[in-house]
Amino acid sequence: MSGSFNLAGRDPDEARLRYDRAPRSSPPVTAMSLLELIASLLGVVAVWLTVRQNSWCWPIGLGMVSLYAWFFFDAKLYSQVLLHGVFAAMQLYGWWAWTRGTDGNGRRVSLASGPEVLVGIGMAVLGSLLLGSAMARFTEAAFPWIDASLTAFSLLAQLWMALKRLQCWPLWIVVDALFVGFFSFQGYWLTAGLYALFTALAVMGLREWRATLVAAR
Repeated sequence: MSGSFNLAGRDPDEARLRYDRAPRSSPPVTAMSLLELIASLLGVVAVWLTVRQNSWCWPIGLGMVSLYAWFFFDAKLYSQVLLHGVFAAMQLYGWWAWTRGTDGNGRRVSLASGPEVLVGIGMAVLGSLLLGSAMARFTEAAFPWIDASLTAFSLLAQLWMALKRLQCWPLWIVVDALFVGFFSFQGYWLTAGLYALFTALAVMGLREWRATLVAAR
């Protein structure tokens, strides 16, 4: 008998095409996607409160970074796990720094000096090189150098935020915009969308903190 055997007399290419065009069911909601959603919502609230200079941003932020540390560990983004572990400690420091003060007003918005900015950027560059080298050599991190660089500069921005330095916001704008591309490339769309919102909130934070600084002079 000539020709190939086709099930039910149908051409296999046609059957394959029909299968490819068939509608697929949506992927199930997993524990990690739910974790990402909760962390994202907490992140939006925390950044909004930061823009408003409300000290409750820090305990809410502590919850966010704790959940994200778990999420990134599952994704094998170990620099991000380290980043969020340090963030957790800095949330506590920021809460203390913003609420201390004999006048009851806590820390006020200020400008970092030129030397402070240069030292901070220099330390962030050095941290990027050291952390990236360590992650590339000793872990199976997905993107060690990019991950490490974003980690180091995020830590600098977080430190400046805890000190209420106005320069934290321009740095956050750049870092958050880069995070949008970083997470989009990996398919973490919810987190990428969160960082896009963070970028917009950072622009708002820059405007509000600058207005506060000008009004205080």
